[in-house]
Amino acid sequence: MARAAGISNSTLAALERGVHDPTTEVLARIAAVLGMDLAMRLYPGTGPLIRDHSQAAMIEALLGMLHPRWRPTREVWVTRPVKGVIDLVLEPELQTEPLASVEAQSELRRLEQQIRWAHAKSQALSETRGRSASPLPLLRSPRNTRAIVAEHAATVRAAYPAPSAEAHAALTGTARWPGAAVVWCDMEQGKARLREAPPRGITLGR
Repeated sequence: MARAAGISNSTLAALERGVHDPTTEVLARIAAVLGMDLAMRLYPGTGPLIRDHSQAAMIEALLGMLHPRWRPTREVWVTRPVKGVIDLVLEPELQTEPLASVEAQSELRRLEQQIRWAHAKSQALSETRGRSASPLPLLRSPRNTRAIVAEHAATVRAAYPAPSAEAHAALTGTARWPGAAVVWCDMEQGKARLREAPPRGITLGR
């Protein structure tokens, strides 16, 4: 096999013992000798780790207006049922209130996938902390994002039924957390500002 694949006997032996990390070319050669094709796939997980300046500014704006009763934690890892990172976790003083799992979205690329990721990561957070958690998407409000939310209002409302104003009041004051909600954010010259209510034309969360 080593001769047919064009590799040394020692390399093949190391591969069989699991002590050698082969290149893709070596794997392809061995696969060809065995009469197989080598395939590699990337499976969707919980979203990319890539961040942008808008997301950072949005998180900063939220932290800047957050009431002291919330304890924030940035970049929280979760592992079950999904592996990923939550942008910001907010823990209220009252143990009877749920954690808020914040995902800052400067734009919506795949709405159904982002909703699924957000809820799965909230579930993972709940299992990790032993305390209920609800997702809180922090959405920037450009025209294309508003159009997507308006077009799929029923889907988004089913995932985030609580009024945005109630979520804003809970984050900035002592109002009780209403549950999964969308909070909107405006961007101007690189600065973010949280909105108390949804943008014009958005019925979701009113």
